[in-house]
Order: sequence, then C-alpha cells, then structure tokens
Amino acid sequence: MLTDFNTLPDTARVWIYQANRSFTEEELAEIREKLDHFLEQWTAHGADLKAGFEIKYKRFIIIALDQALHAASGCSIDASVHFIQQLEREYNVDLMDKMNVSYKQGDYIAYKPLLDFKKMAKEGAVGKKTIVFNNLVVNKGEFEESWEVPAAESWHSRFLK
Repeated sequence: MLTDFNTLPDTARVWIYQANRSFTEEELAEIREKLDHFLEQWTAHGADLKAGFEIKYKRFIIIALDQALHAASGCSIDASVHFIQQLEREYNVDLMDKMNVSYKQGDYIAYKPLLDFKKMAKEGAVGKKTIVFNNLVVNKGEFEESWEVPAAESWHSRFLK
C-alpha cells in the first residue's frame, strides 16, 4: 500500500540506496513510477505493507515502511532487494555497494570509495564539518535527524583527525 513518505511515523523502518551517479530527470520520472508500482503491490505473507519513498539529490532512494501495520518478512525484504537490483540493471547504476561514501562539496554531492574517503580525511581534504550522508540510520526519525550531518556526528568520524 503506497503511502506518502511524509505521513509515515518516525518509527517507520528505512532503507537507503545511494547511487554512484546522479539520475537524469527522465530516469527519475521512470524510477518514481516503478517505485509507486512496486510499493503499491509490496506485501508480507499476503498482507499489504504501508510504505512510501523519497528520492533525494537525484541520487538517494529512500524506502520507508510503517511496521506497526505489518512488519517486513524475509520474503518481502528479498522482493525489495530484487526490485533495487532490477533498477541497477536497467539504469546501469550501483545502488547496493555499502563501501562507498557520499558527502557534500558545496552544492555538489561527491561519491567516493571508502578507502578514498579515508585517505582524504587523513590528508585533511574532508573534515569534521564536512556534511556526510549516514546511510546506516534505521528509521524515519533518525533519517530526518541524523542522515545529513557533519562527519563529526556520524560513523565517518572514526576516519577524521
């Protein structure tokens, strides 16, 4: 059951998929349509799941699920992973690699392998005030409060001087 992302409770579980490149406007329109269709039909053991999504910065797909109605099952999570993998194939984009870091450089969203980010931190090219995206948040409340934060306030801080 597709629901407006903004109406989901702070306790809604989130999954964040970051792309290794920005999507074009045409791709975004298609992806939104595909997400609408997928979430409208997403179920767990035959029960509708109340879920919504957002796409941020033409690069991040955020899916949220209100588990108070029905929780995700192993099969429903598998279905969402298969859906994301299909998007990867269709758009020749990487959405599942968690060993990459996205951060802001002015208005630009930079995307680097974790090893490059560590090196940049060591060299001082990124610092405590660098805005990073903490894709490890687990619910909508954390997403809204702690997803886009200075590196000093995220797990990224372990790499900073």
